[in-house]
Amino acid sequence: MADINLKEIALIVGVVTACYWNSLFCGFVFDDVSAILDNKDLHPSTPLKTLFQNDFWGTPMSEERSHKSYRPLTVLTFRLNYLFSELKPMSYHLLNTIFHAVVSVIFLKVCRLFLDNRSSMIASLLFAVHPIHTEAVTGVVGRAELLSSIFFLAAFLSYTKSKGPNNSIVWTPIALTVVLVAIATLCKEQGITVVGICCVYEVFIAQGYTLPLLWTTVGQFFRGKSSIPFSMLQTLIKLIVLMFSTLLLVVIRVQVIQSQLPVFTRFDNPAAVSPTPTRQLTFNYLLPLNAWLLLNPSELCCDWTMGTIPLIESFLDIRNLATFTFFCFLGALGVFSLRYPGDSSKTVLMALCLMALPFIPASNLFFPVGFVVAERVLYVPSMGFCILVAHGWQKISNKSVLKKLSWVCLSMVIFTHALKTLHRNWDWESEYTLFMSALKVNKNNAKLWNNVGHALENEKNFERALKYFLQATHVQPDDIGAHMNVGRTYKNLNRTKEAEESYMMAKSLMPQIIPGKKYAARIAPNHLNVYINLANLIRANESRLEEADQLYRQAISMRPDFKQAYISRGELLLKMNKPLKAKEAYLKALELDRNNADLWYNLAIVHIELKEPNEALKNFNHALELNPKHKLALFNSAILMQESGEVKLRPEARKRLLSYINEEPQDANGYFNLGMLAMDDKKDSEAEMWMKKAIKLQADFRSALFNLALLYSQTAKELMALPILEELLRHYPDHIKGLILKGDILMNQKKDILGAKKCFEKILEMDPSNVQGKHNLCVVYFEEKDLLKAERCLVETLALAPHEEYIQRHLNIVRDKISSSGFAEQPVSPAGKTSGVEGDKIPNENVKEVRSEPRPTQIIKPSDNKSQSKSNKLLGKNTDKETPHKTTKEIKEIEKKRVAALKRLEEIERILNGE
Repeated sequence: MADINLKEIALIVGVVTACYWNSLFCGFVFDDVSAILDNKDLHPSTPLKTLFQNDFWGTPMSEERSHKSYRPLTVLTFRLNYLFSELKPMSYHLLNTIFHAVVSVIFLKVCRLFLDNRSSMIASLLFAVHPIHTEAVTGVVGRAELLSSIFFLAAFLSYTKSKGPNNSIVWTPIALTVVLVAIATLCKEQGITVVGICCVYEVFIAQGYTLPLLWTTVGQFFRGKSSIPFSMLQTLIKLIVLMFSTLLLVVIRVQVIQSQLPVFTRFDNPAAVSPTPTRQLTFNYLLPLNAWLLLNPSELCCDWTMGTIPLIESFLDIRNLATFTFFCFLGALGVFSLRYPGDSSKTVLMALCLMALPFIPASNLFFPVGFVVAERVLYVPSMGFCILVAHGWQKISNKSVLKKLSWVCLSMVIFTHALKTLHRNWDWESEYTLFMSALKVNKNNAKLWNNVGHALENEKNFERALKYFLQATHVQPDDIGAHMNVGRTYKNLNRTKEAEESYMMAKSLMPQIIPGKKYAARIAPNHLNVYINLANLIRANESRLEEADQLYRQAISMRPDFKQAYISRGELLLKMNKPLKAKEAYLKALELDRNNADLWYNLAIVHIELKEPNEALKNFNHALELNPKHKLALFNSAILMQESGEVKLRPEARKRLLSYINEEPQDANGYFNLGMLAMDDKKDSEAEMWMKKAIKLQADFRSALFNLALLYSQTAKELMALPILEELLRHYPDHIKGLILKGDILMNQKKDILGAKKCFEKILEMDPSNVQGKHNLCVVYFEEKDLLKAERCLVETLALAPHEEYIQRHLNIVRDKISSSGFAEQPVSPAGKTSGVEGDKIPNENVKEVRSEPRPTQIIKPSDNKSQSKSNKLLGKNTDKETPHKTTKEIKEIEKKRVAALKRLEEIERILNGE
């Protein structure tokens, strides 16, 4: 085996770069969404051990809905990408391209074992540019193929060094091989098949046996005519070690999946649930179909499920001829490689092994898989194909007559393949371009129509999306997911009647319950979302809440581990004012998934409804332990801390609000509540800064405008408060507190009695029983020297608040003034009993009612779930809502306001006494 030099490496890396540079500008598409965007295992907050407990998509291996794809080392590389660039796709695509270049270089080294230098380079170049690899290289989830291939080839190269002088065994390469096989298997399951290739290499290449020679040697031993040759004994020892190691890996793998196979439906792989002989005829036909994709990769498709390849239901189907021809050709190559000695037969044998053995896990021979054809699983088998092509070209080019023609043909193949790869990469730019390119190849796959609809739906183009979803129902009328998509789109278009009809159609297609058979094993888990979506639709009607609850309970009865049903039911029960039952639903969901931050958040909301703030705060904290960037938990827990009145909690509340605005920099509520915290801490300049930022983001933010004006009035900046109040009243002309504060400033600072009078009169137009407005208007009458009117006004005010002592006192002052002035009229007697008003109500407006601005305590709920995709979480937006404190902090604030009220009373009494 000749070593590879830097020029050869540079050539291969340059070709890979030329073919895949444009893949760097592609996004996350198709399976990338589930494996990258929706996979919490990528987040630094997720413990590393979780990667070894979950499948490739982030689902616990113990769950029935798990895909059982155990590839923790591949997920670990995704996590490293996330650490450096989070969810920016360029770094993910760049790493995939680098891995493909590495595989191509290692493959060149493998080729040197069986081909000459020139043919090896041709095989490696053909592998580097082959268009069939775009799904594995440009699709980010294809990294499993790339990583597994690196260790697959490394394990094989290591094993080739296990033969020492005089057929002795070198154990270090064998031990390294076992380790590399284990690593390859942890990247993707097919990595274990390299053991089979090592076995074939050992018997037919390293030991030089042909099948007839091997048969003769074994026959003589069993007939007692000869003993086992030393070389064969050494071979047996090595093979036993390899097979034992493989068996151990298989046992561990079975334990990891807990002896359960993944659940697939007939839509994923129709042949897998077909009767004999349809199943066998179709599966056998798929072999020549895959071979044809390697030979002629002109029509590539990202999804070959559902109706892409019609089932072969008869022996008379013309496609059986392709199957027969393929097996004849494969058999001829097999006979040639096993029967005859020589380098050519050895090369063909290893090429066939590389093509066949790694393909076995995807062949449906031992267990069903969730696809019909998948281009990315041809990544390793294409190595054998490239060796076969390079070897054939070598034979042809050695003939002088065909030498030039062979070079021309080879150059054209490599060049056209490179162009096709470059062009194919652009198909993976977005989900829309990917699935539209697939529809050009195949229009009989309902899943493709659905996925184009999803892509348009994500762009809020619901009208166009509906057309594709409807077409999916025409292509596959019994596709439950397609009808669910139609229903969801009708709902988005506010066509609720049609939406309900579509959901009911999907519900009618659900398999019927068969006594004695497990229902969950007969249906895709996401299809049960039809009950969730239908219930979410009809519960908008208050009269149908019980009907919605019945749908949730029906879904739970069909699948007791249906977490999303418990979540949705919990939200409905809160809406039905049944918080205790809602709590039970969320606790049940938490039994199924204790690492779900959204569930802990929802449970916190339930405790708020139950008036249990301490328990609510504990659950908020638990949510933040699982997801430190959980926006709603950050916000509402901070508000809860602020409302508790405990000074020691304020620093943590501030810290959480700062984290919140870092996550949601455009949400004014975060800045507003930071301002409220600063006001609590008497940090006036900081409070002013946060309030201004809130108003800058939301010019009509009512509470921010009022509290900023109030802050100015409290810090002797009353004139700065006036323009703020003008802006507040421009947006909210009926804001009573704003009118009271404005009137107070106009009367006491600007001495604008007429302007103040207009403010108080407007308050009484809206609310004739408003004590503060009424009393302040009485003060205005006194300032205008209209003592009789002031007296009548105060009598009316006293009737509204009989227990308020200061009104009675002011009434007495006015009556004294009237008596001393010699007015003839008899003073009016106050009617009704006396009773006090709240101590924080200040005589001529100064209502210092500082309110927090909490984000709505909103339940996180599932949206209408998309079929063939993960369900999304609706986090919601804020509303401008003022909620009074109901804590000990309120009492303290009231006492402070009482002191201020007394001071203000003294000032007013001085006015009334004419001082």
